[in-house]
Amino acid sequence: MQIVVFGAGSLGSLVGGVLARDPSHEVTLVGRDPHVSAVRKSGLELTGRLEVTSTPVATTDGHGLEADLAIVAVKSFDTAAAAETLATGSYGTVLSLQNGMGNEETLASRLDIPVLAGTASYGAVLQEPGRVECTGIGEIVLGPREGGRSAYADRVGDRFAAAGLETTVADDMPRRLWEKLAVNAGINPVTALSRTENGAVLEADGNDLARGAARETARVARSCNVSLTDREALAALEAVASDTATNTSSMHQDVLAERRTEIDAINGYVVERASKCGLESEVATNRLLTSLVRTWERGRELR
Repeated sequence: MQIVVFGAGSLGSLVGGVLARDPSHEVTLVGRDPHVSAVRKSGLELTGRLEVTSTPVATTDGHGLEADLAIVAVKSFDTAAAAETLATGSYGTVLSLQNGMGNEETLASRLDIPVLAGTASYGAVLQEPGRVECTGIGEIVLGPREGGRSAYADRVGDRFAAAGLETTVADDMPRRLWEKLAVNAGINPVTALSRTENGAVLEADGNDLARGAARETARVARSCNVSLTDREALAALEAVASDTATNTSSMHQDVLAERRTEIDAINGYVVERASKCGLESEVATNRLLTSLVRTWERGRELR
Protein backbone atom coordinates (compact mmCIF):
# COMPACT_ATOMS: atom_id res chain seq x y z
CA MET A 1 0.00 0.00 0.00
CA GLN A 2 1.22 3.50 -0.84
CA ILE A 3 0.74 5.76 2.19
CA VAL A 4 1.32 9.47 2.68
CA VAL A 5 1.44 10.81 6.24
CA PHE A 6 0.52 14.47 6.04
CA GLY A 7 1.77 16.10 9.22
CA ALA A 8 4.82 14.11 10.29
CA GLY A 9 5.22 15.44 13.80
CA SER A 10 5.36 13.15 16.81
CA LEU A 11 2.24 11.02 16.26
CA GLY A 12 2.39 11.12 12.47
CA SER A 13 6.02 10.00 12.52
CA LEU A 14 5.27 7.21 14.99
CA VAL A 15 2.45 5.81 12.85
CA GLY A 16 4.38 6.31 9.63
CA GLY A 17 7.53 4.78 11.08
CA VAL A 18 5.73 1.61 12.15
CA LEU A 19 3.96 1.31 8.80
CA ALA A 20 7.22 1.89 6.91
CA ARG A 21 8.95 -1.13 8.45
CA ASP A 22 6.46 -3.34 6.55
CA PRO A 23 8.07 -3.99 3.14
CA SER A 24 4.64 -4.07 1.48
CA HIS A 25 4.18 -0.36 2.27
CA GLU A 26 5.66 2.67 0.53
CA VAL A 27 5.44 5.46 3.10
CA THR A 28 6.04 9.16 2.51
CA LEU A 29 6.22 11.56 5.45
CA VAL A 30 5.24 15.17 4.78
CA GLY A 31 6.61 17.42 7.49
CA ARG A 32 8.94 20.25 8.34
CA ASP A 33 12.67 20.75 8.60
CA PRO A 34 14.89 19.94 10.41
CA HIS A 35 12.94 16.72 11.10
CA VAL A 36 12.46 15.90 7.42
CA SER A 37 16.14 16.48 6.61
CA ALA A 38 17.19 14.21 9.47
CA VAL A 39 14.88 11.41 8.27
CA ARG A 40 16.23 11.76 4.75
CA LYS A 41 19.81 11.54 5.97
CA SER A 42 19.64 8.83 8.63
CA GLY A 43 16.14 7.37 8.64
CA LEU A 44 13.49 7.56 11.36
CA GLU A 45 14.16 6.14 14.81
CA LEU A 46 11.39 5.25 17.25
CA THR A 47 12.49 4.70 20.84
CA GLY A 48 10.84 4.05 24.19
CA ARG A 49 7.90 1.67 24.26
CA LEU A 50 8.40 1.00 20.54
CA GLU A 51 11.85 0.44 19.09
CA VAL A 52 11.74 0.77 15.32
CA THR A 53 14.14 2.10 12.71
CA SER A 54 12.74 2.65 9.23
CA THR A 55 13.52 4.66 6.12
CA PRO A 56 10.37 6.30 4.80
CA VAL A 57 10.55 8.91 2.07
CA ALA A 58 10.41 12.37 3.66
CA THR A 59 9.52 15.70 2.08
CA THR A 60 8.46 19.20 3.04
CA ASP A 61 6.30 19.58 -0.09
CA GLY A 62 3.01 17.68 -0.08
CA HIS A 63 1.77 18.89 -3.46
CA GLY A 64 0.97 16.50 -6.29
CA LEU A 65 1.51 13.24 -4.40
CA GLU A 66 -0.30 9.98 -5.15
CA ALA A 67 -1.12 7.17 -2.74
CA ASP A 68 -3.74 4.65 -1.74
CA LEU A 69 -4.08 6.27 1.68
CA ALA A 70 -3.42 9.72 3.10
CA ILE A 71 -3.14 9.91 6.90
CA VAL A 72 -3.76 13.45 8.14
CA ALA A 73 -2.05 14.22 11.45
CA VAL A 74 -1.68 18.00 11.27
CA LYS A 75 -2.92 20.37 13.99
CA SER A 76 -6.65 21.03 13.69
CA PHE A 77 -6.14 24.68 12.67
CA ASP A 78 -4.07 23.48 9.68
CA THR A 79 -6.68 21.02 8.38
CA ALA A 80 -8.13 23.31 5.71
CA ALA A 81 -4.69 24.11 4.32
CA ALA A 82 -3.76 20.42 4.38
CA ALA A 83 -6.92 19.56 2.45
CA GLU A 84 -6.11 22.14 -0.22
CA THR A 85 -2.66 20.63 -0.65
CA LEU A 86 -3.99 17.07 -0.69
CA ALA A 87 -6.44 18.11 -3.42
CA THR A 88 -3.49 18.68 -5.77
CA GLY A 89 -2.66 14.97 -5.59
CA SER A 90 -4.53 11.69 -5.99
CA TYR A 91 -5.61 9.42 -3.12
CA GLY A 92 -7.94 6.49 -2.63
CA THR A 93 -8.87 7.21 1.00
CA VAL A 94 -8.02 9.77 3.67
CA LEU A 95 -7.87 9.04 7.40
CA SER A 96 -7.86 11.78 10.04
CA LEU A 97 -5.83 10.98 13.15
CA GLN A 98 -6.23 14.41 14.72
CA ASN A 99 -7.30 15.96 17.97
CA GLY A 100 -10.52 17.90 18.25
CA MET A 101 -13.71 17.90 16.22
CA GLY A 102 -14.67 19.09 12.76
CA ASN A 103 -11.55 17.85 10.95
CA GLU A 104 -13.34 15.13 8.98
CA GLU A 105 -16.00 17.55 7.78
CA THR A 106 -13.33 19.98 6.62
CA LEU A 107 -11.53 17.25 4.68
CA ALA A 108 -14.74 15.88 3.14
CA SER A 109 -15.81 19.33 1.97
CA ARG A 110 -12.62 19.71 -0.07
CA LEU A 111 -11.79 16.15 -1.16
CA ASP A 112 -13.97 13.93 -3.32
CA ILE A 113 -12.79 10.67 -1.74
CA PRO A 114 -13.90 8.55 1.25
CA VAL A 115 -12.94 10.17 4.57
CA LEU A 116 -12.36 7.95 7.58
CA ALA A 117 -12.37 9.18 11.16
CA GLY A 118 -9.80 7.92 13.62
CA THR A 119 -8.49 8.30 17.13
CA ALA A 120 -5.01 7.42 18.38
CA SER A 121 -4.02 6.96 22.00
CA TYR A 122 -0.34 6.19 21.45
CA GLY A 123 1.95 8.52 23.37
CA ALA A 124 4.58 10.19 21.19
CA VAL A 125 7.14 12.95 21.71
CA LEU A 126 9.50 14.32 19.07
CA GLN A 127 12.73 14.29 21.05
CA GLU A 128 15.00 15.58 18.29
CA PRO A 129 14.99 15.67 14.48
CA GLY A 130 14.71 12.10 13.22
CA ARG A 131 13.91 10.58 16.62
CA VAL A 132 10.47 10.09 18.20
CA GLU A 133 9.93 8.53 21.61
CA CYS A 134 6.88 6.32 22.10
CA THR A 135 5.84 7.11 25.66
CA GLY A 136 2.89 4.75 25.75
CA ILE A 137 1.35 1.93 23.73
CA GLY A 138 -2.19 2.82 22.82
CA GLU A 139 -4.68 1.98 20.12
CA ILE A 140 -5.84 3.34 16.81
CA VAL A 141 -9.60 3.22 16.30
CA LEU A 142 -10.94 4.03 12.84
CA GLY A 143 -14.07 3.82 10.74
CA PRO A 144 -16.38 5.80 8.46
CA ARG A 145 -16.86 9.31 9.82
CA GLU A 146 -20.64 8.98 9.70
CA GLY A 147 -20.62 5.57 11.39
CA GLY A 148 -21.31 2.11 10.00
CA ARG A 149 -18.90 -0.11 8.11
CA SER A 150 -16.96 0.25 4.87
CA ALA A 151 -14.54 -1.80 2.82
CA TYR A 152 -12.11 1.14 2.93
CA ALA A 153 -12.02 1.10 6.73
CA ASP A 154 -11.61 -2.67 6.87
CA ARG A 155 -8.70 -2.56 4.43
CA VAL A 156 -6.88 0.21 6.30
CA GLY A 157 -7.49 -1.52 9.63
CA ASP A 158 -6.08 -4.78 8.32
CA ARG A 159 -2.95 -3.03 7.03
CA PHE A 160 -2.37 -1.20 10.29
CA ALA A 161 -2.78 -4.34 12.38
CA ALA A 162 -0.48 -6.35 10.11
CA ALA A 163 2.22 -3.69 10.53
CA GLY A 164 2.05 -4.00 14.32
CA LEU A 165 -0.24 -1.12 15.31
CA GLU A 166 -2.95 -1.94 17.83
CA THR A 167 -6.03 -1.26 15.71
CA THR A 168 -9.80 -1.50 15.98
CA VAL A 169 -12.23 -0.89 13.13
CA ALA A 170 -15.37 0.60 14.66
CA ASP A 171 -18.89 1.22 13.40
CA ASP A 172 -19.66 3.98 15.95
CA MET A 173 -17.06 6.63 15.18
CA PRO A 174 -19.31 9.65 15.92
CA ARG A 175 -19.70 8.44 19.51
CA ARG A 176 -16.00 7.58 19.82
CA LEU A 177 -14.99 11.01 18.57
CA TRP A 178 -17.18 12.72 21.15
CA GLU A 179 -15.83 10.44 23.89
CA LYS A 180 -12.29 11.35 22.91
CA LEU A 181 -13.32 15.01 22.86
CA ALA A 182 -14.59 14.67 26.43
CA VAL A 183 -11.25 13.17 27.48
CA ASN A 184 -9.22 15.86 25.71
CA ALA A 185 -11.45 18.65 27.03
CA GLY A 186 -10.71 17.47 30.55
CA ILE A 187 -7.01 16.63 30.31
CA ASN A 188 -5.43 18.98 27.77
CA PRO A 189 -6.19 22.49 29.02
CA VAL A 190 -5.89 21.62 32.71
CA THR A 191 -2.44 20.10 32.25
CA ALA A 192 -1.34 22.83 29.84
CA LEU A 193 -2.37 25.67 32.14
CA SER A 194 -0.95 24.05 35.27
CA ARG A 195 2.18 22.62 33.57
CA THR A 196 1.50 19.15 34.96
CA GLU A 197 1.42 15.60 33.58
CA ASN A 198 -1.85 13.86 32.76
CA GLY A 199 -2.18 12.17 36.13
CA ALA A 200 -2.70 15.56 37.79
CA VAL A 201 -6.35 15.56 36.66
CA LEU A 202 -6.98 12.61 38.97
CA GLU A 203 -6.14 14.72 42.02
CA ALA A 204 -8.13 17.36 43.88
CA ASP A 205 -8.85 20.69 42.17
CA GLY A 206 -7.61 19.48 38.78
CA ASN A 207 -10.03 16.59 38.97
CA ASP A 208 -12.97 18.92 39.55
CA LEU A 209 -12.11 20.97 36.46
CA ALA A 210 -11.45 17.95 34.26
CA ARG A 211 -14.62 16.15 35.29
CA GLY A 212 -16.66 19.29 34.78
CA ALA A 213 -15.34 19.75 31.23
CA ALA A 214 -15.92 16.06 30.37
CA ARG A 215 -19.44 16.06 31.82
CA GLU A 216 -20.38 19.20 29.87
CA THR A 217 -18.99 17.68 26.67
CA ALA A 218 -21.17 14.59 27.10
CA ARG A 219 -24.21 16.82 27.59
CA VAL A 220 -23.51 18.65 24.33
CA ALA A 221 -22.90 15.32 22.54
CA ARG A 222 -26.37 14.15 23.53
CA SER A 223 -27.85 17.35 22.16
CA CYS A 224 -26.19 16.39 18.86
CA ASN A 225 -27.94 12.98 18.94
CA VAL A 226 -24.82 11.12 20.03
CA SER A 227 -25.35 8.63 22.84
CA LEU A 228 -22.68 9.44 25.42
CA THR A 229 -23.61 9.38 29.09
CA ASP A 230 -21.86 11.44 31.77
CA ARG A 231 -20.73 8.21 33.40
CA GLU A 232 -19.17 6.94 30.16
CA ALA A 233 -17.35 10.23 29.57
CA LEU A 234 -16.01 10.34 33.12
CA ALA A 235 -14.93 6.70 33.01
CA ALA A 236 -13.03 7.34 29.76
CA LEU A 237 -11.38 10.43 31.25
CA GLU A 238 -10.19 8.59 34.33
CA ALA A 239 -9.02 5.55 32.36
CA VAL A 240 -6.91 7.63 29.97
CA ALA A 241 -5.52 9.81 32.75
CA SER A 242 -4.53 6.71 34.72
CA ASP A 243 -3.00 4.92 31.74
CA THR A 244 -1.03 8.02 30.68
CA ALA A 245 -0.40 9.50 34.13
CA THR A 246 3.24 10.36 33.44
CA ASN A 247 2.65 11.62 29.88
CA THR A 248 2.74 15.24 28.78
CA SER A 249 -0.47 16.07 26.90
CA SER A 250 -0.25 17.49 23.38
CA MET A 251 -1.56 20.87 24.55
CA HIS A 252 0.96 20.93 27.39
CA GLN A 253 3.70 20.19 24.83
CA ASP A 254 2.43 23.10 22.71
CA VAL A 255 2.51 25.48 25.67
CA LEU A 256 6.03 24.38 26.65
CA ALA A 257 7.17 25.03 23.08
CA GLU A 258 5.15 28.28 22.93
CA ARG A 259 3.15 27.06 19.94
CA ARG A 260 -0.48 27.70 19.12
CA THR A 261 -2.73 25.06 20.72
CA GLU A 262 -5.79 23.18 19.47
CA ILE A 263 -8.08 24.76 22.05
CA ASP A 264 -10.52 25.95 19.36
CA ALA A 265 -11.17 22.39 18.16
CA ILE A 266 -11.46 20.94 21.68
CA ASN A 267 -13.03 23.03 24.46
CA GLY A 268 -13.80 25.83 22.02
CA TYR A 269 -15.74 23.37 19.85
CA VAL A 270 -17.82 22.30 22.86
CA VAL A 271 -18.67 25.94 23.59
CA GLU A 272 -19.52 26.63 19.95
CA ARG A 273 -21.84 23.63 19.60
CA ALA A 274 -23.47 24.38 22.95
CA SER A 275 -24.28 27.88 21.70
CA LYS A 276 -25.97 26.47 18.60
CA CYS A 277 -28.05 24.12 20.77
CA GLY A 278 -29.10 26.72 23.32
CA LEU A 279 -26.88 25.26 26.04
CA GLU A 280 -24.65 28.30 26.61
CA SER A 281 -25.25 28.28 30.35
CA GLU A 282 -24.29 24.61 30.70
CA VAL A 283 -20.67 24.73 29.51
CA ALA A 284 -19.15 27.13 32.04
CA THR A 285 -16.05 25.00 32.65
CA ASN A 286 -15.26 24.60 28.96
CA ARG A 287 -15.79 28.33 28.43
CA LEU A 288 -13.42 29.18 31.29
CA LEU A 289 -10.69 26.83 30.08
CA THR A 290 -11.06 28.08 26.50
CA SER A 291 -10.77 31.71 27.60
CA LEU A 292 -7.69 31.04 29.71
CA VAL A 293 -5.79 29.18 26.96
CA ARG A 294 -6.75 31.78 24.35
CA THR A 295 -5.55 34.51 26.70
CA TRP A 296 -2.19 32.73 27.00
CA GLU A 297 -1.99 32.45 23.19
CA ARG A 298 -2.72 36.15 22.71
CA GLY A 299 -0.09 37.01 25.30
CA ARG A 300 2.43 35.08 23.18
CA GLU A 301 1.09 36.63 19.95
CA LEU A 302 -0.01 33.23 18.69
CA ARG A 303 -3.55 34.32 17.82
